[in-house]
Amino acid sequence: MRLNRNLGRPNHEQGFTLAEILVVVVIIGILAAFVLPRFFGQADDARNTSTQAQISSLASALRTYRIKEGKFPSTDDGLEILIEPDEKGDVYLDTVKLPKDAWDQNYRYIHPGEKGVDYDLWSIGPDGITGTEDDLGNW
Repeated sequence: MRLNRNLGRPNHEQGFTLAEILVVVVIIGILAAFVLPRFFGQADDARNTSTQAQISSLASALRTYRIKEGKFPSTDDGLEILIEPDEKGDVYLDTVKLPKDAWDQNYRYIHPGEKGVDYDLWSIGPDGITGTEDDLGNW
């Protein structure tokens, strides 16, 4: 009596066919088409949220400056005055250098503001151009 070493398997090699592999690749592609845009959208939302939080922090420092100095910094003084020690050695923003927005751009500041507030403080957003709809500001 002869033993069958294949234990019920056909004699040809075991493995996946090309059609089976292609079906799996197509399914993964379809799933990726639905899932990946959600991750990219969340990254944009996170950048916007981070930038808005920094604008709020800078706005708070500007309000503190106004309380102590009696006025907002001029456009020429800019935001840099917030990190420079005053005559007592105090600073209004406790950092060595000014923060940049989520797109690694400097924040913009003008006083008096043109948008109906005391000052305008904004990020030029992901497109890097001021005055476009993706700008984020205190208005």
